[in-house]
Amino acid sequence: MKTIKTDVCIIGAGSGGLSVAAGAVQMGARVVLIEAHKMGGDCLNYGCVPSKALIAAGKHAYEMTTGAPFGVAPVEPKIDFAAAKDHVADVIRTIAPVDSQERFESLGVKVIRAHAHFVAPNKVQAGEVTISARRFVIATGSSPFVPPIPGLENIPYETNETIFEMREQPEHLLVIGGGPIGIELAQAHCRLGSKVTVIEGLKALGKDDPECAEVVLNRLRAEGVQIAEGAMAREIRGKVGAIEIETTDGRIFNGSHILIAVGRKANIDDLGLDVAAVEHDRAIKVDAGLRTSNRKVYAIGDVAGGLQFTHVAGYHAGVIIRSMLFGLPAKARTDHIPWVTYADPELAQVGMTQQQATEAHGDRLEVVRFPYSENDRAIAGRQTEGMIKVMIVKGRPVGVSIVGAAAGELVGIWALAMANKLKMSAIASMVAPYPTLGEINKRAAGAYFSPRLFDSASVKRVVRLVQKFLR
Repeated sequence: MKTIKTDVCIIGAGSGGLSVAAGAVQMGARVVLIEAHKMGGDCLNYGCVPSKALIAAGKHAYEMTTGAPFGVAPVEPKIDFAAAKDHVADVIRTIAPVDSQERFESLGVKVIRAHAHFVAPNKVQAGEVTISARRFVIATGSSPFVPPIPGLENIPYETNETIFEMREQPEHLLVIGGGPIGIELAQAHCRLGSKVTVIEGLKALGKDDPECAEVVLNRLRAEGVQIAEGAMAREIRGKVGAIEIETTDGRIFNGSHILIAVGRKANIDDLGLDVAAVEHDRAIKVDAGLRTSNRKVYAIGDVAGGLQFTHVAGYHAGVIIRSMLFGLPAKARTDHIPWVTYADPELAQVGMTQQQATEAHGDRLEVVRFPYSENDRAIAGRQTEGMIKVMIVKGRPVGVSIVGAAAGELVGIWALAMANKLKMSAIASMVAPYPTLGEINKRAAGAYFSPRLFDSASVKRVVRLVQKFLR
């Protein structure tokens, strides 16, 4: 058995693990990175990258049918579903070198491709190698959660880890789960020619602002996606090509294929966490600095519970590098973390929703809105569907909900403002180029200040007084 001594040992080469490895090794630390499966983790291979590639294919197909308002005759697209999946695979191949073993080895990282598990509180075994390190980082991510629905075990089903390899177009895709993954893939498959039904036990897009979420759901319904809410799957029958799902309220849904998209579970099995004295339940328990009950061990990203986004794992990496390499105090925050559902229109959120802000701040809360329909660039592109809502307490934004074209791009400036505790005046003083969708942010800030300036009797008195003395 070979033994390696190092400064930092990372288990998992997804977004978080790769970020820690790249940062630590380039700052002079000795780094061992262990990955049992694919470099790049879920995001590159099964999540963010392939889903956005498939969404892009669906958008191209959809736009061929919607050109009439622009004087462009609509045409029925001829869709080659297998070729669309070739596009997805090509996108993954293009990005993969950035996350590759070769790249990280060129940076000086020792990469081991094997399953890792703790054999002591300060030792990990990976294949025929034992690694002893000053600090360990668990970054093993999460996997699709498959609910124990009676009958599901008898029928082949898809998850985000398998559906991007499906080359035969599903005639009628039944999506169990109406969260971001389910909604994104439902719309993409509908636009690529499949019938799609979303079956959601509670409320579709239930973690987002309901008013904004409804804009997205209405668009999907208008495009032909059937969305059944309050539909908890009770039993699944049949076979691929002829599947029947019965819900607890007696409804029956028929389709050809099933996609399970009800959530994710942390990858903590077979890591030897008990041997390492690392406390856990459904995920690894961490403190504000992302350190576990074993002071030598950190956990970041999905495996640490909380928000499950690629950019959160990357953010966590920066937090623990400060602590591990420099011995400086560092704590993770969540109030400034944005997230986006990449449907069309997009749905973006940072901080609190209106309901959450109302519960937290009561009468101190102010909510301002601005619609896409009053933005000139949106009008020019016929993208007037949507709005921005900003939740404000004492002049500072505490939450922003955006639904509409490029919402994921627009929310970035609010994430910046909230990360740095900026006031609404910072957004209002920004000069946005005209005409851009970015003006929506500035106009929202203007909607906050307008009543204070234009409806204020005291402001008007001051102006009249000053005018008397101006020459």
